[in-house]
Amino acid sequence: MTNTHSHIKAVGLKVTLPRVKILNLLATQPSHHLSAEAIHQALQLAGDDIGLATVYRVLTQFEQAGLVLRHHFDTGQSLFELNRGQHHDHLICVECGTVVEFTDEVIEQRQVAIAAQHGFELQGHALVLYGSCIDCRRQQH
Repeated sequence: MTNTHSHIKAVGLKVTLPRVKILNLLATQPSHHLSAEAIHQALQLAGDDIGLATVYRVLTQFEQAGLVLRHHFDTGQSLFELNRGQHHDHLICVECGTVVEFTDEVIEQRQVAIAAQHGFELQGHALVLYGSCIDCRRQQH
């Protein structure tokens, strides 16, 4: 995210070093779904002295401002990802916790049709599929 400062200002937040560092980290990590603890650890490894309480506070502010999405998968902890404005669903490995994002237009259309059949107009949804990833299945054999 090249315009970190402008993204923070655009949602009405003051630009602070912890906010910039956390937003940059979320934008550059290969894993797009990070816990507050993982973010804190990555910041510490990078030499940034930002406390865990600050990480939680900033993530909550970012969530309220719409910059990040918080997911409550069955992993027992919240995971955060940048809100890139595009809907996607998730596959979660119950063994290692790997999160895979996917989109499928047929699934999206079916969900709208099913909701309509029951008299609902969708305002949002979250589809999370749980299973074992190929790496974990290989390790078991």
